[in-house]
Amino acid sequence: MSEWPRRARDDVRRWWRSLRDLTSDALLYALAALFALGTGLTSSATAQWHWGYLAVAPYALAALAAGAMSRAKWTPDRATRARVALVIFVILGTVVVPLATLVHWRDAHPTQGFAQPEVMVVERAAEHVVHAQSPYTSYWSDAHLVHPVSGVAPYESFFPYFPLMSVYGLPAVALGPTSPWGDAREAMTLVTMVLGGVSLALMRATRRQKIRVAQFLVALPTGALFLATGGDDMPILALSLLGVVALQRRTTWLAGVALGVAAASKLTAWPLALGAVLVARDGRRGAGVRVAAWVGAVGIVTVLPYLVASPTAFVANVVAFPLGLAHVASPAASPLPGHLLTGVWAPAGHILTPLTLLVSGYLASRYARTRWPLSLSQLLLILSVVSTALICVASATRIGYVIYPVNFALWSLVVAEVAEPARPQIPVG
Repeated sequence: MSEWPRRARDDVRRWWRSLRDLTSDALLYALAALFALGTGLTSSATAQWHWGYLAVAPYALAALAAGAMSRAKWTPDRATRARVALVIFVILGTVVVPLATLVHWRDAHPTQGFAQPEVMVVERAAEHVVHAQSPYTSYWSDAHLVHPVSGVAPYESFFPYFPLMSVYGLPAVALGPTSPWGDAREAMTLVTMVLGGVSLALMRATRRQKIRVAQFLVALPTGALFLATGGDDMPILALSLLGVVALQRRTTWLAGVALGVAAASKLTAWPLALGAVLVARDGRRGAGVRVAAWVGAVGIVTVLPYLVASPTAFVANVVAFPLGLAHVASPAASPLPGHLLTGVWAPAGHILTPLTLLVSGYLASRYARTRWPLSLSQLLLILSVVSTALICVASATRIGYVIYPVNFALWSLVVAEVAEPARPQIPVG
């Protein structure tokens, strides 16, 4: 029984690699078009189903174009240029146009849900920070919610991020709520695009690999849906990619800064930031220590003041609420095993995640011990598997969090196929 899944996996992998690049692009865009249509038909979130209908046509047109171009006998350079042109077209059609449309509709109808709740949460946190206040105000105490935000659902009173996430809401504070350029999604998209572009420019990979990374990061629904509707995870992924590229190039200061900023923004960046300490190498001793120092310095400067000022509210917002332990129903409630089990037996919500962390940590440590020193590719593979398990068992989670394991798995394949440099190519800190 154990041989059949392995043979099937290898057969699928060989079949996929046998396809021409434009043919595989056509398949991916066709699947994306079906996903967008399904999102439009089934999603109950206003922003998401509008994105679905807006994105169907660009994905379908890209699939048809890629399929038609795959039949042409083009040189590799010309085929690459065609693929890049399609990626740009898809980004315009599934990110830029839907984002501009949803921002306009949000401005015209601010209460109709044309942005995911996290957009307003980030903008409100930025307003608190600008006025020298803590973004962590609400918490559960004595069977009631302390300092709830008026006029919103209880879960929107929480700020389940680290302080640096509030940066994306600063344009809304500076330009005012009626400005079409103040929406936090625009800042998140801009940061994601810029950092993604820098990462691809520095990445040691072939052009076809870089195109695939760009597709999953931004162009396919794994990126486009979240950028257009309110994906606070997208700049975290872009920072993570920059950190991975810096580790690949053995540039410890850049890896530490990028992963430090990501970790000082959201808890989901911590596994990669901690793992980077284990795989950092730059030809000198103590590379991991230098990465840890940069990550720690960014965290101390940006996080520690808020933790010290209000530890109860900080822990309630950043730790308890994302894990479903804040006594407030979270909208992150996808029909995954952890959520379903918690609905049947409430204590499961307090048991499954810690138990999964312990088991995953034990298995990951055994894997690392038998393959030490651990490579960057192996670390990304571990994180992909562990994050998938945590997504499945968490009591309050979204299926959308699968963008982390999907991207980690892709990056693992890319860095595994590229020989590590003997010497750093850009200044080492």
